[in-house]
Amino acid sequence: MTYYIAPRFRDKLAVHITKNFLDLPNVRVPLILGIHGRKGEGKSFQCELVFEQMGVGVVHISGGELESPDAGDPARLIRLRYREAAEMIRVQGRMCILMINDLDAGAGRFDRGTQYTVNTQLVNATLMNIADQPTDVQLPGSYDATPLHRVPIIVTGNDFSTLYAPLIRDGRMEKFYWEPDRDDRIGIASGIFAEDGLSGNEIEQLVDNFPNQSIDFFSALRSRVYDEQILQFIHEVGIERISFRIVKSTEVPPTFAKPNFTLFRLIEFGHLMMGEQQRVETRGLVREYNKALRETELVLGDDTATSSSQPENPQEIAHTPLVKNGVKEVHNGGMRHESLANLPLDSETQAQIRELLGQGYSLSIEHGNERRVRSNAWANGGTLQGNEASVAIADLAERLTQHQGEYVRLIGIDPKAKRRVLEKIIQRP
Repeated sequence: MTYYIAPRFRDKLAVHITKNFLDLPNVRVPLILGIHGRKGEGKSFQCELVFEQMGVGVVHISGGELESPDAGDPARLIRLRYREAAEMIRVQGRMCILMINDLDAGAGRFDRGTQYTVNTQLVNATLMNIADQPTDVQLPGSYDATPLHRVPIIVTGNDFSTLYAPLIRDGRMEKFYWEPDRDDRIGIASGIFAEDGLSGNEIEQLVDNFPNQSIDFFSALRSRVYDEQILQFIHEVGIERISFRIVKSTEVPPTFAKPNFTLFRLIEFGHLMMGEQQRVETRGLVREYNKALRETELVLGDDTATSSSQPENPQEIAHTPLVKNGVKEVHNGGMRHESLANLPLDSETQAQIRELLGQGYSLSIEHGNERRVRSNAWANGGTLQGNEASVAIADLAERLTQHQGEYVRLIGIDPKAKRRVLEKIIQRP
């Protein structure tokens, strides 16, 4: 199968590799080329196609190898693989490169919850050192004065802003953002469906029907068309015998006729795949199951977390006492005097207050500006007054007014165990 190589991608990669093997006077060439972009756009696969076309040898490192229970192992691995590539250049007499896939996944820091380990620091420091001294890369505990051959490093990732800033500065890393345009997408899709009899016009229609999908979508779409034949084969063999038929059988491996790759059929399967994508994106069960995540989303400004907190039952809204500015409002017959959006507390928070007070827990608040919240340095706002829910809710409503422009967190405390049973952000600027 002949695959399409995007000219922009090929040219950028070829220039970077070739330039690192040339002796350009008074020119400082970045050793690392960072290829970043959206997931599934074929960054790694396009690299493999270019390497094959250029006849370049490749030594691989995965982002998953950049962490280890033993401190220093990933940094040593990078040095070892780099020296291996340099030795291949010397012995084989051809261009060789070191490629690190998904660097941001192994060495990036995505949020406050991402652990920044000694290995992460050493990986960043090692790559910076190699970029600055590409012909003097030593293994720990030994020293070899013989200069190495310069080895270009290609790294891929989705978001390089998660990496250590000095590593990606100009002079060490040259950045290339890969976003295939319509012509690239049509060319790549033509290569994927090259053996399936689709015309150029049909390929264009297929790509235009799914303009926001990644390149991997079309490869997965081609695979999806075979599902019906495979399911029929499973039924013929029997689901209880399929393992023996395929893995341990002395019979010839099963063969399948080429499916009918019509444009209508591909579009139909494509919409089914899109439906599954949308279910993953919109279902969001983790927000329902993980209250800590919902609070984090509130701090970061994600309104999706609050949408699931509204009660679904109108009866519940109709009979829930609400408080605004310290005054209790009672709904009558499903009609209310104030809209729920204008009230300082939602129904779920009021229900939680009633439940906690009913169990004998005490309530207090903490507040802070954005800087305090991000550093988890909340200020104590005192204990809520009263043991009755209506009094506590009224007191809380007044305190929210006092701390307008700040984040406010409701705290539930078990006085016997002296531990927190609830931490919930109920107001944000």
